[in-house]
Amino acid sequence: MEIKDTLNLLKTDFPMRAGLANKEPKRQKEWEEEGLYEKRRQLNEGKPKYILHDGPPFANGPIHIGHALNKVSKDFIVRHRSMNGYDAPYVPGWDTHGLPIEQALTNKGVDRKSMSIAEFRRLCEEFALEQIELQKTGFKRLGVTGEWDHPYITLQPNYEAAQIRVFGKMAEKDYIYRGKKPVYWSPSSESTLAEAEIEYHDVRGPSIFVAFPVKDGKGVVSEDAKFVIWTTTPWTLPSNMAIAVHKSGIYNEVLVGDEKYIVAAELLDKVSEALGWEDVKVLKEFNGKDLEYATAHHPFYDRESLLILGDHVTFEEGTGLVHTAPGHGDDDFIVGQKYKLDILSPVDDQGHFTDEAPGLEGVFYDDANKIITGWLEDKGLLLDMSFITHSYPHDWRTKKPVIFRATPQWFASISDFRQNILDEIEKVDWLLPWGEERIHNMIRDRGDWVISRQRDWGVPLPIFYAENGESIITPETIEHVAELFEEHGSNVWFEREAKDLLPENFTHPGSPNGEFTKETDIMDVWFDSGSSHEAVLRHYDGLEFPADLYLEGSDQYRGWFNSSLTTSVAVNGVAPYKAVLSQGFVLDGDGRKMSKSLGNTIDPNKVMDQLGADIVRLWVLSADSQSDVRVSMEIIQQVSEVYRKIRNTLRFMVQNTEDFNKEENGIAYDELRTIDQYLLNRLDETVEKISNAYENYKFNEIFKEINHFCTVDLSNFYMNVAKDILYIDAPDAYDRRAIQTVFYEALVKLTKVLTPIIPHTAEELWAFLDEEEDYAQLSEMPGIEHYENREEVLDKWTQFMDLRDNILKANEVARENKVIGKDFEAKLTLYVTDGVKELLDSLNADLRQILVASELNILPLADKPEKDDSLLEFDTMAIKVEHMPGGVCDRCRITTEELIEVEGKGVLCHRCHGIVKEHYPELLEEAE
Repeated sequence: MEIKDTLNLLKTDFPMRAGLANKEPKRQKEWEEEGLYEKRRQLNEGKPKYILHDGPPFANGPIHIGHALNKVSKDFIVRHRSMNGYDAPYVPGWDTHGLPIEQALTNKGVDRKSMSIAEFRRLCEEFALEQIELQKTGFKRLGVTGEWDHPYITLQPNYEAAQIRVFGKMAEKDYIYRGKKPVYWSPSSESTLAEAEIEYHDVRGPSIFVAFPVKDGKGVVSEDAKFVIWTTTPWTLPSNMAIAVHKSGIYNEVLVGDEKYIVAAELLDKVSEALGWEDVKVLKEFNGKDLEYATAHHPFYDRESLLILGDHVTFEEGTGLVHTAPGHGDDDFIVGQKYKLDILSPVDDQGHFTDEAPGLEGVFYDDANKIITGWLEDKGLLLDMSFITHSYPHDWRTKKPVIFRATPQWFASISDFRQNILDEIEKVDWLLPWGEERIHNMIRDRGDWVISRQRDWGVPLPIFYAENGESIITPETIEHVAELFEEHGSNVWFEREAKDLLPENFTHPGSPNGEFTKETDIMDVWFDSGSSHEAVLRHYDGLEFPADLYLEGSDQYRGWFNSSLTTSVAVNGVAPYKAVLSQGFVLDGDGRKMSKSLGNTIDPNKVMDQLGADIVRLWVLSADSQSDVRVSMEIIQQVSEVYRKIRNTLRFMVQNTEDFNKEENGIAYDELRTIDQYLLNRLDETVEKISNAYENYKFNEIFKEINHFCTVDLSNFYMNVAKDILYIDAPDAYDRRAIQTVFYEALVKLTKVLTPIIPHTAEELWAFLDEEEDYAQLSEMPGIEHYENREEVLDKWTQFMDLRDNILKANEVARENKVIGKDFEAKLTLYVTDGVKELLDSLNADLRQILVASELNILPLADKPEKDDSLLEFDTMAIKVEHMPGGVCDRCRITTEELIEVEGKGVLCHRCHGIVKEHYPELLEEAE
């Protein structure tokens, strides 16, 4: 036998290298075969419900890093609630209708005009289902648990039927109407867009000042004067019907050379500067209200423009006289209704002018700017043209500009129940307070919701038309269509004639011949996903309405949060969620938006293939996702390094509890040493903070707490101290069993709190623990112990840790000065105040061992030598570090002058010699 054979150098099969990429798929397969999700649900049967309702990602393309952030965050919550006293089913969903799938098929070479709408829609459905399987594979590879075999999909017949019923209930309450008013129109998509489908980008375009000659000044302005307007959209001038002024504004008629112009007095200086006017003479001053019903000549068409009053007129820019085209602007439309102006919008679906704009037939609206400014210049009415960069609405899918265009559309009247929505907003727990303000302002300011789309792939509007053109939306027709969709899917709408979609023997006074037609527009896709509270929460077994939480990206305040709230308040009178949490966007390491063209995207599938899903999940945990999140491979590698440190900390504890059985060897808390009690209280404190962070969705705080406890409390302190006992003491020694008791308790609790985060690693750990549950996922979250002496123990040892920091600094200085190498070479002398001495004595601990020194002497501060350059002084102590004289024990590596030689084996200190003599006498016998 050799001296090293007397050490407790335990081995473990828990590997240092994780090998996550290879092991995780096998582990996931095992979980699926064992039905762990179902078993967890069974364990939670009868417990309070917790419903996180999944916002449906769009089924188009493999998952990206933003998907990973979203789905993994939800998985943290669902797994935690499932292990913490709740029945928390998770039903993933997919949004499947809309333009992107139509475009994807077109890009693949599908000619939709060569087939029927029903045939094209079947291809869309096939493509959508393929994309769902692709994304589902990615989400499951991330370790996300849930009802993967029973997701909700917006193209499912039962979902579509529920959506039709939502529409029907809104129609019953007279919230649905058809009207012609300006809406966002995307020429590139050939369809209306909702506000949620608009994003703003800077564009460079013309900025022009135009003179409208006075036709009838009503005795207020001179008949030879001209009204001056300013616009950045010359192409809307063919639709001009009026000029709006503010009723309380002050306006001037001015003389510039031989010309007379009317502008707002407040803007006269700005206009004069912009137009290069000099020697401006004010001829008249009058109130805006005096201009009402005056008229001007249209600048290039033979018609007049009416002077009207509008509250939307401001004096921040322009001239104070606003070009008004009711067919191309919301404010223009509203004020135009008051004055019964024509709603002219001479632009077709592709953005080309119609014959309602003479001279511009077939011209693309943007190209018309040049023609129109040329006409104005020829007539001497173009006062100035420059080019400016300004923010302009774009189609968020095609990234091309949109226009305001008046077309007949179907609307949901938000104004009829706006206050109800605002009242419900106040009842919701907006976990980010600014989110409440954001959605409140959106609802407060939004116009009526245009819900019709001129596309093929979507849920059709269930509306019929009588022979006289009257629209038919009745409870009877709605329910009949819903039942047809439930049985056949919405494609039946395109496969059958109108009469075959109506109830049997249906009659209507507007159709004396029994002939009917059907609406060809589909519903806005936000109406699809916004109906999920009805289609899923109310109809999916195990779910409840309203949901406890909606969690999506911050763009969903204008999207899913918004449409869900609107439809739910419309049909149920309440919000569909009790709480809402939003996440920021994922940016690259430099804070730039991710895009394939920049080459700065991170593919989660590749990261999982290389490093494993648990690394992606730990990155999600580390991110402060309530604001925008940065990610790069460098950041991922940093997270991987944190994982490695946590894993090695846990591995050390696994390895050093291999010969420990908690029932046989565990020591009760009251009988532990104070240092062990300190660690258990720090563990308890950490678990409590983690628990609170879980409850409040503060994931990055969990990351910080786990990292701090594993690195600072365990690795840098307790484990460093423990090695001298774990390896050196007799296997069954009290101090050793005390440390193992702490290690095992920490392992169990850390594994449990880590299970929702890195479940693959947690289950790997669980296999080495002697717990009754077969899987960590079937265990419960650890409780908070609140040991009776917790505050006292934490206070004492926290004070000691501050003193220890001073000693570590002193050791470091001694190391730099070549006084010592390793800590065990140190002979420490501490000169301390009475208060520090009292504290150290109260710890009732082997401080030499805790400070990893070979000798420790504690003396009164008053005994400190007056002149000793080797002393390092602090407020309450001075520290002297010397090299310990003597030799090194071959067993524990302590330096001492009192070594006992074991012939042919080496030398031992008195402590090691006593242990060997009692427990390994054969070593000494061999030496003799």
